[in-house]
Amino acid sequence: MSQSLLYAFLIFAVVMFFTPGPNNIMLLSSGLTYGFRRTIPHIAGITIGFAFMIGAVGLGLGTVFLAYPILQTILKYAGAAYLIYLAAVIAFSGPAKPSQESARGPMTFWGAAMFQWINAKGWVIVIGTITAYAAIAQFPLNIAIQTLISLLVGSVSTVVWALFGTALRPVLTSERLVRAFNILMAILLLASLYPVFMDA
Repeated sequence: MSQSLLYAFLIFAVVMFFTPGPNNIMLLSSGLTYGFRRTIPHIAGITIGFAFMIGAVGLGLGTVFLAYPILQTILKYAGAAYLIYLAAVIAFSGPAKPSQESARGPMTFWGAAMFQWINAKGWVIVIGTITAYAAIAQFPLNIAIQTLISLLVGSVSTVVWALFGTALRPVLTSERLVRAFNILMAILLLASLYPVFMDA
């Protein structure tokens, strides 16, 4: 096993998972709007869904995308459309009231897990992980290591971002402030689409 490459991958994973992106922005907004406890399924969906994605692509699903490049294009633009929809939902979200508990809520486990497949930043991380750090160890041990590290770093990152949003709840106490914050998060979410359209 290449220890230097392993350390390099750890740095790559920390930087990519902790920097702002669609997942982290949505977790921040969800933590503020719904609180940490109600955001846990969203956290779990991102963490497990993304680790599964790395494992699946690393073990051969990536060859499907090489054989049918149109699938990547479809996923890219479907992801962009969904992010625009999510940005609109976030922008119009205010603080959750008790009467709205059953009407709306944070993203579900399955919704968050499936979102990883249309997340532009997610694909950048997956491709970088599978290609640049393939020599960490022999196949398929390298995929197992990459998946495990992504699971661990992703768990810490998602929890931190959700807790950050939750910590803002006592500060952003008025409905107007929460709405203003969510509009800012929606704008940042839309800004995360920049690489998608620049690559078009």
